[in-house]
Amino acid sequence: MADTVQFDLVSPERLLASVEAKEVQIPGAEGDMTALPDHAPLITTLRPGVVKVTSADGAKDYVVTGGFAEINPTGISILAERAIPREDITQEQYKSMVDEANANLQKAQDTYKNEPGPVDEAAKLLADMVAMGGEIGLSAS
Repeated sequence: MADTVQFDLVSPERLLASVEAKEVQIPGAEGDMTALPDHAPLITTLRPGVVKVTSADGAKDYVVTGGFAEINPTGISILAERAIPREDITQEQYKSMVDEANANLQKAQDTYKNEPGPVDEAAKLLADMVAMGGEIGLSAS
């Protein structure tokens, strides 16, 4: 069994990380997961949360707002809608993300009066965004 796995984190703007990781904690849409070397192949969507990468250089956290993760025995790739290193995110950036999620919820409520599916999805996105803020120590208000 290999001790590390290639990890790459990409957002539309740039490559944020490319390291040999010991483990990667991922906020999957169906729940949190930890990917290790020799992991079974898997593709999952992401919910807003924190990706935690442990490598020989230590641990590093990244805030993501969604996207996809592809995991296989030798590599983990995350394609994030938006990704920011934890130490770089500001209260203003976080507040902007929450405001955007609030606006999407309001739009869904206005557009889908008798269709709970899209409204529920928008409400869950907002709840996940607020929970992420609590995890990283930022306030949604």
